[in-house]
Amino acid sequence: MPTLNSSPQPDLKRSFIATLPLGIGMMAAIDEVVFHQILAWHHFFDWGTPAFSLLSDGLLHAGELILFVLGFFMFADLRSRGKLNRAAAWAGFIVGLGAFQLFDGIVDHKLLRLHQIRYVDNVLLYDLIWNLSAVLLLVAGLLIYRHARSALSAKTEV
Repeated sequence: MPTLNSSPQPDLKRSFIATLPLGIGMMAAIDEVVFHQILAWHHFFDWGTPAFSLLSDGLLHAGELILFVLGFFMFADLRSRGKLNRAAAWAGFIVGLGAFQLFDGIVDHKLLRLHQIRYVDNVLLYDLIWNLSAVLLLVAGLLIYRHARSALSAKTEV
């Protein structure tokens, strides 16, 4: 039975889930700012008129903002209740980064062919770097989560 002075137990799973939308939104923002605006390599949807391509970037931007707001409120709620596990939160954020990038690289670029990373003769190198970096982010996030889980279970055993 918990005492009145006991601190709340961090919620690993919710800490991870709360920051997933933040990571997804952040990688969408990085993609949009760097590849759509600064480098102008592509738009979210490249096969229409320039106006439609710009509209598709705007819709992507709206989606990333919705994810930021959702993730922020989920994160703030956990933090205010003292249930946030920082390591699990970082893990969720990093997995979100990798998940967006891998989804974009496989589904948007190859399956749906909404756009390519860059329109060059040999896009293979760009695809490999894009998807490999996504996998590295996913692995890093999952390793951080595994470490957070084992650290919490070691802490609760004491």
